[in-house]
Amino acid sequence: MKTQQEILENPERRAFFRASSKYGLSAALVAAGAGTLMTSDTAVAQTAQEERDRKKAAEHTMTFATAYIPGVSRQFPIMQLDFKENIQNMSGGKIYVNLASGGKLGAGKVLANKVQKGVIQAAQHSISNFAPFAPAADLINIPYWCATNQNFVSLVTSQAWKETVHPKVEEAGFKALWYTSTSARTFSVRKGLDPILKIEDLAGIKFRVPGSKMLQQFYRLLGANPTPVAWGETPAAIQQGVADALDPVIGGLVNFGFQDILAHITQAQSVHGGQVFSCNLEWFHGLSPELQNAVEAASDITQRQNLAKIPAAFAFAKAVMENAGVQVHSLDEEQQARFVEAAGYQRPEWDGFKNDLAGSTAKFDELLEAANTTNSRYIVDNV
Repeated sequence: MKTQQEILENPERRAFFRASSKYGLSAALVAAGAGTLMTSDTAVAQTAQEERDRKKAAEHTMTFATAYIPGVSRQFPIMQLDFKENIQNMSGGKIYVNLASGGKLGAGKVLANKVQKGVIQAAQHSISNFAPFAPAADLINIPYWCATNQNFVSLVTSQAWKETVHPKVEEAGFKALWYTSTSARTFSVRKGLDPILKIEDLAGIKFRVPGSKMLQQFYRLLGANPTPVAWGETPAAIQQGVADALDPVIGGLVNFGFQDILAHITQAQSVHGGQVFSCNLEWFHGLSPELQNAVEAASDITQRQNLAKIPAAFAFAKAVMENAGVQVHSLDEEQQARFVEAAGYQRPEWDGFKNDLAGSTAKFDELLEAANTTNSRYIVDNV
């Protein structure tokens, strides 16, 4: 089973660790992103000096943490190096971003908790891991209403979302800076099983789920057996048959080496695998209005870069899977319609979540309209 670190080729890994030891983690990360890690020791030294100069000149330091190494943007476009650069540039060097990547400070809910408590200033994590702290954001896990990249992006950049969800996010002590689109969740099955192409294929399937009650209800409606498994234990659970299937986005599956243990991936287009860059609200409010605007502008720029990156990143992730012998399937309109009919957002089973998280079913309908209204953030949604 490959780890994230093994996504990088061995010579590059050795160069990264050597540069980290000699020049520091930040310099090694930036050099890796710039492509100079293996080509010139002088270039890495210059990068290290530039990082020291930027940090010394800055008025504020934003420690920004993520579970992923920088290289994953090739198949999972979270744009962490771009975010660091954009914050520093748009603030005129007044904010230095200390990038803590690769799970150095934790992952998922751990990072969200650290942001909320002000241990760190910002982090990138899934919206599902954000939900325990800011439950309103969990609305995206209601199936078949904002699963496509375009619907998701239209929703989270809409005025309706900002007016309905963001006040509740801020009550929890967070500032939502921007949302990362990484495509929709999948129906992915272990070796030895047939693909999931129709509802009947899910009958009795032990479907790995996180702690989300919403996702558990979704798979029950489809006839599967929701099986809660911690993420760190999931590869072993799939290999040993404790769980038969799981639903991360295809780029996320590549990140953690699931190409070695899966047989089929179906692009389910059920729930979006959205990520969020969250910031400690108190820290943000402690910035001058000028720097608050700079952080907002940098976040907007990084999101637009993410939108441009998605099609190529998805294509790469799909190719990795197919080259490993995993078959990737798409559902036709008739197949998709059956899944929507059985478990979609229109069913009364979701009304309780709509009322609790959006405030009312009428307010949810406003969000639904926003998800279906394309704004200036257009995405080439061929994935």
